[in-house]
Amino acid sequence: TMGNEIPKEMDFWTKEEYLKFSEAMMDKPRSYYAFEMLYWCGLREGELLALTPADLDFQKGTVRVNKSYQRIGKRDVITDPKTPKSNRTIKMPQFLAEEMQEYLNQLYGIGKNDRIFEITKSYLHHEMDRGSQEAGVKRIRIHDLRHSHISLLIDMGFSAVAIADRVGHESIEITYQYAHLFPS
Repeated sequence: TMGNEIPKEMDFWTKEEYLKFSEAMMDKPRSYYAFEMLYWCGLREGELLALTPADLDFQKGTVRVNKSYQRIGKRDVITDPKTPKSNRTIKMPQFLAEEMQEYLNQLYGIGKNDRIFEITKSYLHHEMDRGSQEAGVKRIRIHDLRHSHISLLIDMGFSAVAIADRVGHESIEITYQYAHLFPS
């Protein structure tokens, strides 16, 4: 049945819409930093929820994506990422690396292999509802933050190949689904 589902409409926020939303999220650090990672790094939900302090390299300003989190039958399960190309190292913007270092310093007793965001997908969805309503921006799906990130990269002039590598697309064809956003 894989590939038989009718694709959902691709939606995204502009940078300005995301910044309004993120400002509304600042009252809950855990939510704020989770959404910062989703938007500025283009992570999938499961990739975000599997992150550990060991995945963040503040000297290089990178985040390593090498696993995914799922909740299966009331159990937390860490699996390999979605595809082999999903194993990747992403350069974080300098401000985000600083924000994440600050956030980790706030987490009491977190081990280097403990999950940074011990939250559920349902929590993220609730926070997305709350934040978008408070900010007065349209409600998009959590996965649409990934589309928003890709849109941002296109606006910044990155090539389809560079974007595919950054977000872990298995094939460049997936990135070309955003072709209408490229200037040429």
